[in-house]
Amino acid sequence: MPLSGLDIFKLLPKTNCKDCGFPTCLAFAMQLAAGKIELEKCPHVSEQAKESLAEASQPPVLKVEIGTGENIFKVGEETVLFRHDRTFVNPNAFAVLINDNESEAEIEKKVNSVNNLKYNRVGQTLELNAIFIRNSSNNNDTFLKTAEKVSSMTSKPIIFSSGDKETLKAAIGHYKDKKPLIHAVDLSNIDDLLEPLKESGCPVAVKSKSFDEIAALTEKLRSSGIKSIVIDMENRNLKEDFFNQVTLRRAAIVKKDRLFGYPTIVFPCDIANDPLKEAAIASVFVTKYASIIVLSNAEPHNVFPLLVYRQNIYTDPRKPMAVEQKIYEINNPGPSSPVLLTTNFSLTYFIISGEIDSSKVPSWLLVMDVEGQSVLTAWAAGKFVPELIANFIKKSNIEQKTSSKEIIIPGYVAQLQGELEDELGDGWKVVVGPREAGEVPKFLKNYKAG
Repeated sequence: MPLSGLDIFKLLPKTNCKDCGFPTCLAFAMQLAAGKIELEKCPHVSEQAKESLAEASQPPVLKVEIGTGENIFKVGEETVLFRHDRTFVNPNAFAVLINDNESEAEIEKKVNSVNNLKYNRVGQTLELNAIFIRNSSNNNDTFLKTAEKVSSMTSKPIIFSSGDKETLKAAIGHYKDKKPLIHAVDLSNIDDLLEPLKESGCPVAVKSKSFDEIAALTEKLRSSGIKSIVIDMENRNLKEDFFNQVTLRRAAIVKKDRLFGYPTIVFPCDIANDPLKEAAIASVFVTKYASIIVLSNAEPHNVFPLLVYRQNIYTDPRKPMAVEQKIYEINNPGPSSPVLLTTNFSLTYFIISGEIDSSKVPSWLLVMDVEGQSVLTAWAAGKFVPELIANFIKKSNIEQKTSSKEIIIPGYVAQLQGELEDELGDGWKVVVGPREAGEVPKFLKNYKAG
C-alpha cells in the first residue's frame, strides 16, 4: 500500500527549506502522497529515503514504455480521473490488428498504411503507434513467419498476442531487443512465462475477466520485479468494457490500489464489425480510460477523427497550444506586402498561415501573444484590445520591414478598427479582413494597400 503523507514526512529532511516550492516539508509530503508532484522536487532527500519513498512517489497509474528508438511510446503515468482536474499525461496508443492467417498482400497493405499514415496538425504529428499481431492460426510457424515479415517492414512497436505459451516464448526470444508488448499472461501460463519475461525486460499484458485474478497476476509479476504491466479485462463488450475501464482507473486513483494501477488495453476491433461503429466505440475509450486501443484497419477516414480527438483530449487544459509571438514571413514578403494580425493560439495560427500560403501572396503575419487564446476569446478576456495591440505592433519593428502603414485585423473584431487607429496614430490605417479563414486567399489576391 502507498505511504500516507505523515509516513512520507518522517523520511524527509524536515528543514522546511522551501527549495521544493512548498512552505514546509509536511506540505510537500502531502502533495507527494496525493501523487501531484515527484520526489525529485526535494533536492535534499537522502538516498535511503529515496529508496523507501520510491513507491509513494510513483503516479497511481504506472508508466509503461513499449518499443525502442524514435517510435517508442509511453502509456500510463496518469494521476486524475478527469482531464479538467489537472491533465491527462500520455496519449492513448492506437494499434492496428494483423491476424497471422491473413494473406501476404493484406498484411503488406496494413503495415504500409500504418507506416505512411501521418498528419501534421497545429505543429504536431498525428500517427498510429503500433501493430498488433494475433496468432489467429494457432500455428507457431505461421505466427513467427508473420512476425518476421511485419518486423522487417516497420520500425513501429509490435504487440505479440497468442494463447500458446511456447509461441509467446519464441516471440520473446526472437524480438526481446525491440521491447514488444507480450499479450497475454493469465493464470494458466504465468509460471512458464515469468522467467523469460523477467530476463527479456519486455512489457507484458495480463488477461482475465475477473478483477481478483487480475490482482493475483499483477501481484505475482510485481513480486518478481516485473512492473511494466498492461491490463486486459478480456471483455469484448462496450458496456462491460466501459465499466471495467472506469473501475480500474478509480481503483488506482481514488483507492490507490497498486495492483490495479497499470495502463489498459481494449479491442474495439472485436466489439464491432462495422469500421465506423468501431471508430465510435474507440472514441469512447480515448477518454475512458484505455491506454492502448486496437483497431481493425488503418483507413484514413476512420483513423483521422480519432487522432484529432486524442490530440484535443490530451492537450493540457491549463496550457493552451500556442506559437511564438513574432513576425512570420510567408511567401517571401517585401516592403509592399500586406500585414495581417492574429493571436498565438496554435490552431488559429496554422489555419491562417496555411490559407495565406495557399494564396501565394507574399505577406507578413503578426502573431500576438495572448496566452494561447483564440481571437474572440482573447478579445472577450481583454487581452486582444486596441491598447495592447497597438503596443505590440509598435514594439514588433514591423515598420522596418514594410513601407505601408496598414494592418489587417480579423473580421470577427471589426469593432476594434477605429479605436486601434487612434491608438496607433502616426498615419496608420486599420483594414478589416475576412471573418472566415477560407476567405483569406481571395481577400489577399484583391487587396491593394492604400
